[in-house]
Amino acid sequence: MKETDHTIEAKILNAAENVFQRKGMDGARMQEIANEAGINKALLHYYFRSKQLLFEAVFKKAFSLLAPQLNKILNDDSSVEDKIKNFSFNYISFISEHPYLPNFIISELNRNPNFFLTIKEPHGFPRLDKFKKQVETDVEKGILKPIKAEQLFMNIIALNVFPFIGKPLIKSITNVDEETFNALLEERKTQVATFIIDAIKTR
Repeated sequence: MKETDHTIEAKILNAAENVFQRKGMDGARMQEIANEAGINKALLHYYFRSKQLLFEAVFKKAFSLLAPQLNKILNDDSSVEDKIKNFSFNYISFISEHPYLPNFIISELNRNPNFFLTIKEPHGFPRLDKFKKQVETDVEKGILKPIKAEQLFMNIIALNVFPFIGKPLIKSITNVDEETFNALLEERKTQVATFIIDAIKTR
């Protein structure tokens, strides 16, 4: 790929991410993305034939930044407790900057269940091997209450992901504005981990 092609594609991906964050997948328009990138619509379609392909490219770019971070946390030498703290803090921090990702994952998995098979191969995709062994060992030692690592991981994911997916519902029920909601998300960077750790530790 020529340097000029690489530069144009990078401009398109950055512009598309900005528009997707403002409008979401359904609200975004290719013309608006072209305008944001400073190119014409024909050139945009030359690089990305459809909005769906462009959205997938933006997602893969963002996920390629997040996945290695999460994989490193899950497989480093820190304790299960520290893994939960670091995972929650890093995940919420990252998704706060890329809020379109959780809803995209849900909608894309419903539309195309095999989607994640296309991004699972690159190095850095999160693996639970070490995390599972640590949880099993801590349960055997009596440090943690009996729980499967898979169940614990699902709890971590659910408590971190839902506020982003359910944002309109949560804001409506709690009657908070955008600024207050963002403040609650900032608190969750530590409170989610505290809640989970208190629930699974024996002492």
